Amino acid sequence: MIGPSGAVRVMVATRPVDFRKGVDGLAALVRDAIGADPFSGSIYVFRSKRADRIKLVFWDGTGLVLVAKRLESGAFHWPAPRDSTVHLSAAQLSALLEGLDWRRVHGLRPVVTPAVAS
Repeated sequence: MIGPSGAVRVMVATRPVDFRKGVDGLAALVRDAIGADPFSGSIYVFRSKRADRIKLVFWDGTGLVLVAKRLESGAFHWPAPRDSTVHLSAAQLSALLEGLDWRRVHGLRPVVTPAVAS
């Protein structure tokens, strides 16, 4: 699957949403419940009650895009449900979409350059 890369901003709604909602309903949730702009270029991620389905909504510059995925077995790894959002990196989102535990993906760690060659 071709996924986001680089400095994309990913926001995950931790509470399950009604999965009958389409792109307009989810964009309204982004605006009203999360308090963000659905046309900002950020990716907004929503979960189903059973945690086996995921929907992403984002603006690609020409229109709102809705991506949906259902796992055939198992469940997505989600943050604990509460009234907030969680920010993920592009790598963490890719892991989440593959059904992997996104919490195990870390950013690059700083490399210490030696002061003198030995």
